[in-house]
Amino acid sequence: MSTEQKQTSTLARLTVPGMGSDHCAGIVKTSLKRLEGMGEIHTNIAAHRVEASFDPEKLSLDDLRSAVENAGYDVAQVSGEGEEEDQDAEIEEAYLTQAWTRLWIAAVPTALIMLLMVPHMFWQPVPGYLAIIAVLAFPVVFLFGGAATHKSTWRSLTNRTFNMDVLISMGSVPPYIIGLVGFFYTMTSFIEMAATIMTFHLVGRYLEAKAKGRASQAIRRLLTLGAKTARVERDGQEQEVPVKELQSGDIMVVRPGDKVPTDGEVIDGESHVDESIATGESVPVYKSQGDSVIGATINKEGRLRVKATKVGGDTFLSQVIKLVEQAQGSRVPIQEFADRMTGRFVPVVLLIALGSLVVWLLAADSLRPILDWGAGFLPWVSPDAATPVLAILAAIAVLVIACPCALGLATPTALMVGSGIGAERGILIRSGEAIQTFKDIKVMVLDKTGTITRGEPKLSEVVTAEGVTEQELLQWAATVENASEHPIARAIVEGAGEREVTPGEVTEFRSTGARGVSGKVDGSLVLIGNRKLLAEEGVTGLEALDQELEELEGRGRTAVLVAVDGQARGIVAVADTIKEESVAAIRGMHELDLHVVMITGDNERAARAVADEVGIDEVQAGVLPEGKVDAIRDLQKRYGNFVAMVGDGINDAPALKQANVGIAIGAGADVAIEAADVTLVRGELTGVVEAMYLSRATFGKIVQNLIWASAYNVAAIPIAAIGLLHPMIGVVAMTASSLSVIGNSLLLKRVKLKPDQEK
Repeated sequence: MSTEQKQTSTLARLTVPGMGSDHCAGIVKTSLKRLEGMGEIHTNIAAHRVEASFDPEKLSLDDLRSAVENAGYDVAQVSGEGEEEDQDAEIEEAYLTQAWTRLWIAAVPTALIMLLMVPHMFWQPVPGYLAIIAVLAFPVVFLFGGAATHKSTWRSLTNRTFNMDVLISMGSVPPYIIGLVGFFYTMTSFIEMAATIMTFHLVGRYLEAKAKGRASQAIRRLLTLGAKTARVERDGQEQEVPVKELQSGDIMVVRPGDKVPTDGEVIDGESHVDESIATGESVPVYKSQGDSVIGATINKEGRLRVKATKVGGDTFLSQVIKLVEQAQGSRVPIQEFADRMTGRFVPVVLLIALGSLVVWLLAADSLRPILDWGAGFLPWVSPDAATPVLAILAAIAVLVIACPCALGLATPTALMVGSGIGAERGILIRSGEAIQTFKDIKVMVLDKTGTITRGEPKLSEVVTAEGVTEQELLQWAATVENASEHPIARAIVEGAGEREVTPGEVTEFRSTGARGVSGKVDGSLVLIGNRKLLAEEGVTGLEALDQELEELEGRGRTAVLVAVDGQARGIVAVADTIKEESVAAIRGMHELDLHVVMITGDNERAARAVADEVGIDEVQAGVLPEGKVDAIRDLQKRYGNFVAMVGDGINDAPALKQANVGIAIGAGADVAIEAADVTLVRGELTGVVEAMYLSRATFGKIVQNLIWASAYNVAAIPIAAIGLLHPMIGVVAMTASSLSVIGNSLLLKRVKLKPDQEK
């Protein structure tokens, strides 16, 4: 589309329940692309949804609906930009109910046909048999059972597309019509086959819909997690309102046991909140005034007043659902060859079926030895059957066995299950491409602050001079620093409080910028700062603390000296403490044979101290934010395009984009999360290892599915063409193939995201 068209385009969402595989999605996409004025089109098989931008001056929503319906697919819902949509779960349930209804309506007459066929074939002829089965099979093939299939076939053919239903129609309608010849000329009846093929097709449709529902249940669970109503304070009273009516700034009252209605900030009260649905962490998190809370999490005990900060589509839960749907609707590069195969598959199968019919009619005698051989171990092979019967059986068998549903389901079902598992564990993988790339990563780049470390200074060590207690030193330091807002000062005060030291009163407080602070405590002058400041002020006894000071700084600590009335009394050190899980996470990365690199803006000494403590392989220190992108490029030159990066800050976003896989710590900046391919909601580095195992397991399932589905079709079509496969057996095998792909994908739920338990 031109720039002008893009500016005037609008967005449409279509729900297409029958779009169950990549082949179907390709047909739907092709049918829409033919319309003049169409923009970008995205299909999501997991949600049975199509999102498309179009020029409203050239197209309407009805035009889009007609295009998809003409391709052979029913459209359950069409909504424009800003319009409210129905619940996808309700549409899916209605589709499943419809599939079940069609199935049993077809199954009852078909079962009666089978009950009549057995005595007619093996004991004695049933009077009026042909007329009875023709009447019983008619509604199965043409009405309640097959009407939707044939309607889809007609639309598909008139629109010059070839969907899966074309093969089923060609495999059921001709046998029924040929079977009617038996009223005028004695021959084998094919009517039983027509009814059976259609019924098994409907069985497959129902079972696939049910199995895919299990595969995509993660999205369903997410959709049902949110609260339906909220208690808000309005006009001095508490009122209960629907969550969709909440506005940013509303004050919500969350009682014990209630779900938090939407994302917000606690303005009053304290409690523990169960955030397991968001982070996968089972231990409730303490919340008090100023803390943020996530919508759909559960308040465990205290009463909270929460100010709504995000509503509707901006909430955390909505963003998670959007990311999971995006992943489930994405494409994996390996799928491209399957798309090329399925795009031409149906026409090729029709030609093979026609070729089988012609070859059997013209050269049956040359092929009968194959049937003689097969009859020795295949009970359905009948070498003595008439040539037209053998030709028809071979052609129909090719049609019903060749349905490429399994090939089309190979990727989306694995992505559905894998992304769902990730969402439940706080791992959000944005795209299928990231899953494929992730498995080949060789280098893991880590930011230091907020990723390996907590990103906030903490009191780490207290060193006292001779004759001074730790309690006394902390009392002096905390009392003076309590008057400062500097992060180091706050860390000292908080650390003293944790050691049960309460700050006293300070007078004549003075700050000298980055060098230090001073003030009088109980009449004594307390000076806190670096060695240069204290030396300039004539403080004595500094030499006795030099060794400890150098050792602390060598370990990456920020150390300040404390002097009282001109005499050095000790050292207080703070550090950006390492997260508890960092060591285990980096050990897990090494077990995955990853080269781990830390890139940080800190000085070399501080960076090396952290690296040595957690086991980093390579350190690049003193790197400015704009230099991180160049550092990633350099690693890509050295190791190829196999570099992933983990970061959490705004300054990490460009580097996350440059990396082959960008991983954002969920507690970090929104812009970093937007730039990343993977988001770790829990904010723990161990999630990187879990994400890598999950991506490898998911990609492994995709490969297994594609190999199985491809091998199945390659092997089955020739067997059917030479007459060794009965059509009824073929339709059962076709259904089993699709279900096996779905079942294999569901096995992902057993995967253990541990280095020593990978499956």
